[in-house]
Amino acid sequence: MNISILVFGKNNFIATLPDQIRYPTAFSVEVIDNLNQAVSRIQITPPDIILVQASLDGSMELCSWLKDQTKLSCIYCILFEDRLQQLTDRNMYGWQSELEMSAAALKQGADAYIWHLIEEKTDHSLAELTANHGLILAQLTVGLQIAQRYRDLIQTNDMLSAIALTDSLTELNNRRALQWELPRQIKRAKTQKTSLSLIILDIDHFKKVNDTHGHLIGDRILQLLCQRLRYNLRCQDIPFRYGGEEFVILLANATDEEAVVVARRLNQVVSEEPFSLSNKLTINITISLGTACLKAEDDDQGESLLHRADQCLLQAKTAGRNRVIASNYLCHVPHLKVVSS
Repeated sequence: MNISILVFGKNNFIATLPDQIRYPTAFSVEVIDNLNQAVSRIQITPPDIILVQASLDGSMELCSWLKDQTKLSCIYCILFEDRLQQLTDRNMYGWQSELEMSAAALKQGADAYIWHLIEEKTDHSLAELTANHGLILAQLTVGLQIAQRYRDLIQTNDMLSAIALTDSLTELNNRRALQWELPRQIKRAKTQKTSLSLIILDIDHFKKVNDTHGHLIGDRILQLLCQRLRYNLRCQDIPFRYGGEEFVILLANATDEEAVVVARRLNQVVSEEPFSLSNKLTINITISLGTACLKAEDDDQGESLLHRADQCLLQAKTAGRNRVIASNYLCHVPHLKVVSS
């Protein structure tokens, strides 16, 4: 994506800018001369750099507004001083006045403050105009560098967030990701008045697998299991590695009955086909599953929902493992038995 520049100024101001800004090749430039339109544009698609014509109505308000927007603090704002009174005061009172006005402009929200010389004025020499353009381009370069560093930082943060929320062994979302996603799903389900169910599953006698074949084989079993889970879930279902050999699956728009159907299918695809580790080693494993559906009285963080599903999982393991238990159903593999609780 190209670096974007928003110019808050009139056409006569644009005409005084260096050709590198007027005819850009390395970035895109958009011109707006209305404060409300500029604010709307910034809120919808924030630019990387803003060039502000000080004499335009709303220029100081725009700088002050930007300063108050924490989420827009990455935008580099360059204020071009072209107001006649300020230029007159500068010429009359000298460097002290210039410093005072520069400080005031920076306090109002500008990141850079440039005394802008107008080419049409005959009292400016070519050398002065050239130096002025050089300063503008130098500040623009600073803004471009800041914008690029910010983009690199965002990309790095996105990568680190993905790493932080992903289980490195199974490549599923991890427990931290569940703690972030579950409240979001609950809020959406309550707002939209849709159903939300949850499955907790655990590999039966997994310690025996590790003790018999070693932890490397155990890790491979976890990877193969996760592949089967992913292949047999709906596109909107989200699996998480909750810890060790325990997994959680969020089922959006799924009722109690639908959650049981999904859990039964997962139980069957795991138990019916052995896991092949090599030409000489295949291992049969089974899983126990507990399901629960969101209730109106459940807390927004999902603790009560998780607890109900976990209690069902404990019942499944106590009842003999290799089965699904929900709040309203008990499903046993290979023979399905359904009873109301």
